[in-house]
Amino acid sequence: MENPIQNYWNLRLKKVREALEENNFQVFIADNAQHARDLVEMEIIPAIKPRSISWGGSGTFMAIGLYDSLKNNPEFEIIDTYDRTVTREEVIEKRRQALLVDLFISGTNAVTESGALVNLDMIGNRIGGITFGPKNVIILAGRNKVVADLDDAMFRIKNYAAPVNAMRLDTKTPCMATGTCEDCRSPNRICNTWTVTEKSYPKGRTRIVLINEDLGF
Repeated sequence: MENPIQNYWNLRLKKVREALEENNFQVFIADNAQHARDLVEMEIIPAIKPRSISWGGSGTFMAIGLYDSLKNNPEFEIIDTYDRTVTREEVIEKRRQALLVDLFISGTNAVTESGALVNLDMIGNRIGGITFGPKNVIILAGRNKVVADLDDAMFRIKNYAAPVNAMRLDTKTPCMATGTCEDCRSPNRICNTWTVTEKSYPKGRTRIVLINEDLGF
């Protein structure tokens, strides 16, 4: 058999899609990063017809090229929460405004085989947008985000995603030195608020693109 790894993940992602659809999410499977971008730009966004778009922190969103494609797109009112040419106070205000857009795009820390999204945030703007506010949500998830259950999701986040993100952001937290969660009291701690999204409400509000490629943290 050619491409056994891709075939393995095709089978597994189809099962995850079924579980997510049972939980009222609308789900797409992309073969790779370029396919994911095409799905979002050519199928999902045209179906939603948003006037305003923003996003939460997501390495996958950056990696597949959607940020560069959308940030200066004149068709939409864009609230760019990644803009670092403005002050910290202005960034926070943009994050507040992003909670009222027509379309919010984000990654997720984990997707369980039972069809739930599991996330851990520093200040909560990303999980805030996922759970309430924006009319529509797109979640981008590489196959590396798929885990067996909630325990595996929390272990993955605490012992991989969070330390890697702390290193990426240079937060000077203990996990930067140890590579694992130390349940720290650091003022720069990025692990403050958990969410487990078991179902999409209303049905179809949250669209998930499962990508048969390792992407993001």
